[in-house]
Amino acid sequence: MGVPSSVLVVGASVGGLAVAEALRREGYAGRLTLLGAERHLPYDRPPLSKKVLSGAMDPAGTQLRPEAALAKLDAELILGDAAVRLDAGAREVETATGRRLRAEVVVLATGLEPRRLPEQDRWAGVHVLRTLDDALALRADLLAGPRVVVVGDGVLGTEIAATARGMGLAVTLVGPQSAPLEGQLGALVGGYLASLHAEQGVALRLGVAVEGLVGAGGRVAGVRLANGEVLPADVVVVAIGSRPATGWLAGSGLQIADGIVCDSRCRAAEGIYAVGDVAFWVHEGLGTGLRLENRSNAVEQGMAVAANIVGKDRPYTPVPYFWTDQFDVKIQVHGLLAGHTEVAIVDGDPARRQFVAVYGRGGRVTGVVGWNMVKQARVYRQHVVDGTAWSDVVPGGAHGSAAG
Repeated sequence: MGVPSSVLVVGASVGGLAVAEALRREGYAGRLTLLGAERHLPYDRPPLSKKVLSGAMDPAGTQLRPEAALAKLDAELILGDAAVRLDAGAREVETATGRRLRAEVVVLATGLEPRRLPEQDRWAGVHVLRTLDDALALRADLLAGPRVVVVGDGVLGTEIAATARGMGLAVTLVGPQSAPLEGQLGALVGGYLASLHAEQGVALRLGVAVEGLVGAGGRVAGVRLANGEVLPADVVVVAIGSRPATGWLAGSGLQIADGIVCDSRCRAAEGIYAVGDVAFWVHEGLGTGLRLENRSNAVEQGMAVAANIVGKDRPYTPVPYFWTDQFDVKIQVHGLLAGHTEVAIVDGDPARRQFVAVYGRGGRVTGVVGWNMVKQARVYRQHVVDGTAWSDVVPGGAHGSAAG
């Protein structure tokens, strides 16, 4: 296939907009359509759990581009109309309002859907946080309810807990791990994060399962744990993870597993690509399939797909990266930490709340975590790129090597 005459991008968030902007930068002059399920102009999601929720940022501040910049894209922007069906062979998308949109190339950037607890919609005061409207609804409830239980000890749950505590609310964080973000950061750094939350007044109930919710008069009243204990709550936030938004692709002919299965070019089928949280692609550098849920990947993958659409034919091989801001701490993660067998502090000091930790597997450096040390973490990132031998970075296990 040569350069297509038309491109349809399904999903008008960070990844979808990145594709559209990168196409125009690549000199693409064909017809471009951006389809979004939400009524809002493309906006940024990371501020939702922090500045929007706390009230430090007006919702308008999340908008990714001014309307004038969007107009310069010379793209048809269709908002508030969700895609409900894809015919991959015909490259035709049907929307909730009955539109039928065809293009030579279709890019799927539909993101994630939050997981929910059974019967959580039965009670008022129970929230998930994925969209701008979710954030505004949750903020309104937080302003009226002093006792908050956050169910979920991953990135989103801990960010919400930190924000709510910063608003002066009584916050309990519940999750199955022994430390917050243990699955992402390992036990050592996860333990430092647990200490941070505890010092800031967040009540931690970790290593415990949630059995369900209890309510009274149509409103949530608490969270019931597996041991029978009920944690009182005026507001409950469910942050137990998300799943790729692929339900609408049933019968499309695409392969769906942990997301939309793609090759190393992020191509799911002839003329069909996937971008961002929904894309499971082959990372040639790591020799494995990968799906990443973060803003940085959505932007970089959008740029890579745009380049491939115009014929550059390049594999997408990023160094995985994400960050989280909680209280006065910025945590940055470069590389892959999953399955690490070694971790060591190589710069700074956890007691001073500034450090860099490196992670290793198979005798090589595979990941880096920076805790309030942005520049230094960036320096150590090069060891992930180079696959530096662990012994060259941590000779003799210096600086407190520990299993994670």
